[in-house]
Parts: sequence; structure tokens; C-alpha cells
Amino acid sequence: MIRHNYRGISIKKLMADFNTTQLTAIGERLQQTEATIAVAESVTSGLMQYAFSNIPKALNFYHGGITAYNLAQKFKHTDVEPVHASAVDCVSAKVAAQMALNVCKHFSSHWGIGITGYSTPTPASGGRIFAYYAIAYEGAIRAESLIEPTLTEATEVQQEYVNTVVDKLYQLLHPHA
Repeated sequence: MIRHNYRGISIKKLMADFNTTQLTAIGERLQQTEATIAVAESVTSGLMQYAFSNIPKALNFYHGGITAYNLAQKFKHTDVEPVHASAVDCVSAKVAAQMALNVCKHFSSHWGIGITGYSTPTPASGGRIFAYYAIAYEGAIRAESLIEPTLTEATEVQQEYVNTVVDKLYQLLHPHA
């Protein structure tokens, strides 16, 4: 069965909300440099992977990704350190960095993105909405930050997270733009 919507939003509208110009430029730069990328995500629930997989010629540079929501899956599939991850409900800069670094290893990619956080307020988040992301390249973290979204609806928050990370990756790949 082919899904034509995500949480009630049409796939066409969903892609329109991503910065497709930056995504296309990222794809072109990765191809020019013969570099590859993979994604480990939680809070964005597959949207980051969806965005990258829809870049023209993604097969040439996009190695794939994983969505791991809970501690057991993050530990098993992205090798996060379980004691720290458990203490922070799997949401910290350290967890995002470990996800980014280890997705590179597991997918044999040059670049890796890790993102974890909250798209809705929860008791564990102290009622806040926020996420941490990290971007790794060749075994080192090149960028990491806390994102505090301006939006409050969960799907819009997830899209804002994707666009924020895409913008930062674009800046890393196009430093003089």
C-alpha cells in the first residue's frame, strides 16, 4: 500500500515544506566530492530520511538511515552509551553525536546526521519542545546544536528540525555561499 499522506499532510505538501533548493545543492555537492551520507534519527521519525531519499540521484550518495525511538533500539542500532542515554531519556548533545558518528560506521558513509529530541511537550522534557542534532564527517563532529523550534504542532516541529539540520549541512558543504 502506497501512503499518500503523513499524519494527514499530503506527501506533495510535505516536500514543499522542505528546503528542496538546499537539499538539491547538498546532493550535487556530495556527488561532486564523491561523498556519501546516512541518517540516524528519532524525533523526526523518518522525515530526514524521506527528505534525503527524494533528492535527485539520491542513489549516488544517500546510503540510507535508521529511525530508533527508544533506548533499547538506539543502543542496539546506533551504539549510544546506555548509561548516559538512560539518564537523559536518550535526548542530549552526546546522544546525537554518538548517533551521527555511528551511523557513518554502520552505513559506511562519509557524512552522518544524528538527531534526537521532543516534538511535543512531555514530562521527561520538562514540558519543553527541543532537539539536539550532530553532523559528523570522517569520524569527527563538524557541527552540533540545540534546536528550540518556533512552531508548536508536532509535524511542523519535525519539519522545522529537518530544515534546520539541512541548512547547517548546506553551510558545511558550501562554506562560501
